[in-house]
Amino acid sequence: MNTLETSIEQFFALGAAVFGNKDAEAAFLELRAALEAGTLRSAEPDAASPLGWKVNAWVKRGILLGFRLGAMTEMGCPTGASFVDKATYPARKFSVADGVRVVPGGSSVRSGAYLAKGVVMMPPAYVNVGAYVDEGTMIDSHALVGSCAQIGKRVHLSAAAQIGGVLEPVNATPVIIEDDALIGGNTGVYEGTIVRSRAVLAAGTVLTRGTPVYDLVRGEVYKATAETPLIIPSGAVVVPGSRAITSGKGKEWGLSVATPVIVKYRDEKTELSLALEDLLR
Repeated sequence: MNTLETSIEQFFALGAAVFGNKDAEAAFLELRAALEAGTLRSAEPDAASPLGWKVNAWVKRGILLGFRLGAMTEMGCPTGASFVDKATYPARKFSVADGVRVVPGGSSVRSGAYLAKGVVMMPPAYVNVGAYVDEGTMIDSHALVGSCAQIGKRVHLSAAAQIGGVLEPVNATPVIIEDDALIGGNTGVYEGTIVRSRAVLAAGTVLTRGTPVYDLVRGEVYKATAETPLIIPSGAVVVPGSRAITSGKGKEWGLSVATPVIVKYRDEKTELSLALEDLLR
């Protein structure tokens, strides 16, 4: 256990009594700076893990520690928008040297989030604390990257895509979107779902821990278990579908429930349809 991890665990264990502790504030600020630099992550790739990812629960505790330490304060500028939030989590500021393009119009990145070079944010969009957004990713208008979500390289989060966040329980896997995935407009990815590399979620697809996904190509049904989240295979193309209710009033009334369906895996035609992405960056 490294020195920062030890300090975070000790101060977190103090509960509400930690408020006003200057040593705790110093440890938290060190953690927050490391998160913003991308040298520390709430979850990270791990080839030894069955999921391919490891959750750093102590980092999540450090983020929660920041909320305990922060007093409410007024933020913003006298001539512009004003906000009231925890003093420990102001909005991030970027410079040209950061290589991040934040287009004017109401977007915000909370401190403690990492955006790599080449990331583009279209307004309005929001990235929450603990999130990690890798190189070349586009966050389109009205998109959300929730707390601790992990977004890979060259991902496109289309307009109104919602990537859920998680801080508690601290051991829970955050939502993970791996490299080169395309997340369509008005999609929702929640509750620790993992979307593997190069997968495509068509507009309107919603994935949750309780969502079964039917793979028409491989003849399989993917579900979360008590130990593992829902996992979308690499290269899968997922579209919204429906499944008939086969019993009770649902059958009597001819109802169905929404069901994501894998209709194909990425091929040459899919790649051509995504070529426009490079022109937008």
